[in-house]
Amino acid sequence: MDDAQATYDAVADELLRDADHDVDATPDGLLVKGRLFAFLDGGELVVDLPEARSTDLQERGIVVPFHSTRGGDSRTWVRVADLQLWSELAREAHEFVGEPPVGRQS
Repeated sequence: MDDAQATYDAVADELLRDADHDVDATPDGLLVKGRLFAFLDGGELVVDLPEARSTDLQERGIVVPFHSTRGGDSRTWVRVADLQLWSELAREAHEFVGEPPVGRQS
């Protein structure tokens, strides 16, 4: 098993132990309340973050935009190469995607 897969598996295990029990691991990636928030693509983690956070991380060179073959570029999905950031950014993506939309009841 390579480092990327081992790190992804560790992050997934960490999130699956979440107290809310709202994370599922599927062949497509990690889901919160049925919505995809992170997945492994090659040797990089791809996560869905708030647009402002995504932009900030891109401007600082920490992440790069995710280019989907289905929908083109995304303003919120980014690729993370640095394995040490995977846990932190996956938790951020989990919180972002798992929150109800603004103005909606939780």
